[in-house]
Order: sequence, then C-alpha cells, then structure tokens
Amino acid sequence: MNIHNPGSVQPREDQGNRPGPLAASSRPSGFFERDRTLHPPAYAPGYKSSVLRSPRNALLSLETSLSELTGPVFGHNDIGPLDNDLIRNYARDGDPIGERIVVHGCVRDETGRAVPNTLVEFWQANAGGRYRHKKDTYLAPVDPNFGGCGRTLTDANGYYYFRTIKPGPYPWRNYINSWRPAHIHFSVFGSGFAQRLITQMYFEGDPLIKICPILATVPDPDAIDRLVAPLDLNASAPFDLLAYRFDIVLRGQRSTFFENRPEGN
Repeated sequence: MNIHNPGSVQPREDQGNRPGPLAASSRPSGFFERDRTLHPPAYAPGYKSSVLRSPRNALLSLETSLSELTGPVFGHNDIGPLDNDLIRNYARDGDPIGERIVVHGCVRDETGRAVPNTLVEFWQANAGGRYRHKKDTYLAPVDPNFGGCGRTLTDANGYYYFRTIKPGPYPWRNYINSWRPAHIHFSVFGSGFAQRLITQMYFEGDPLIKICPILATVPDPDAIDRLVAPLDLNASAPFDLLAYRFDIVLRGQRSTFFENRPEGN
C-alpha cells in the first residue's frame, strides 16, 4: 500500500534533530521498493500475542480492486473546529488532568515532497495511562474531561498539529511487570478508504522504550528512532505547553515504520 502525493508543494523545513527534506536536484524518481528487513517477524516470542496470531502459511498478495480505489474519502467539511484539540474536544467541567503538549510535524512522500489534505487521526491513553474504552480495566481513573481521540487535515505544506495531554505509560499482560512506553497512535489516510497506514509515536527520553517487547521486534534501531518524537522548544508555548515534533514519511529509506505493513497491506 502506498499513499500518493497529489501535489508538488514543497514541505516546511524540519525543526529539531530530524533530517530535512531532500533538495529538488537530489530527489530520486521511480518506484521505491519496500525494505522488508525493517519490519519485525510475524512470530516474535518476546511479544506473546504474536505467538498465536502469527500466520502459519505464506502470505498472499492481492491486487487492488476498483472499489478500494474509489471508496469514500474525507474532506474539510468532515473536520470540526475542536477535532485537533484533545484538551477541549471532550471537556465538560474543565480541562483534563495532565501535562499539556502540542504534537506537530509534516507528512511527506519518499522524495521529501509534502502530502497535503491528508486525514491524520490520533488516539491515546490519558495522563494516568488509561484509555476511554470499556475493555480497559487498568486501575488508573478515567478522566471525565478527556476523550483521547481527534483528527486533522494536513495543510498545503503537509503540515499538521494538535493539542493534547501527554499520555501515561501503562502495564499490559505480556510478561510479569511489562509496561508500554507513553505513546500516541496515528492513522494516515490516502486518496481512498483502503489506503490507511497506522503507527505509534513515542516520546524522547522515555526509559521504557528500550525495554518494550513490541518495539524490540523491530530489527532496525534507526527505524525505532524514527518513531520517537524529539522535544521541540521552538514550537512550545511559554508558561503553557511543550511541543514534540513527529514527521511522517510514507516510504523510502527514511520511511516511518507502519504497523499494518507486516500483514501485507
């Protein structure tokens, strides 16, 4: 699966320690073959749930049909004024509890070009590490003023941003005392409903990243680093909130790792 760039607008310059876009004269052309060595094996005993759900037979490659290419898409009319403000979009009796942050970045293709008007969705646990979901029974309380989900569209430069509360880590039933690092889930939609890529963003300096069994299945340390958002003080608001920069690259040598690719999408 690939999300195509509908335009040739140049992206914003990078901030922080992420590499900047390729110069126009150095941009390669043609098809970028997927580097499957970056992806974890389907069977990874350290990640217990993969033992039962990993395929026993070779994966099948299915051709895309017309229905998948012409499915429903999203536009500006589907985005509400508070959809990219998780601090306010579910608040009832005040602001949610926790550290206020901004997450921002650019969505680009493999040559560094911006991908404008792309729907970016995000969802997360609250500051205590609990999701607003009936199956989440972690003892941390549900925040009545925090829904934990939102969405936005990239602008003409492929840029997006949203306000939220920094999520907390939480335990999970992998092995005794296994904890997930603080993270935010991302979904990026392309020009058709079947063109969807899903990943997670982690936070710079989190000590749980190095011992996370899920991240340990990714064989390339550089691919893991591209999932970690650095602190971006230039985009922070003094006496209000910190900012983290998370750029999303759809393909190529510097592509962001997407969780749904090992399943053949």
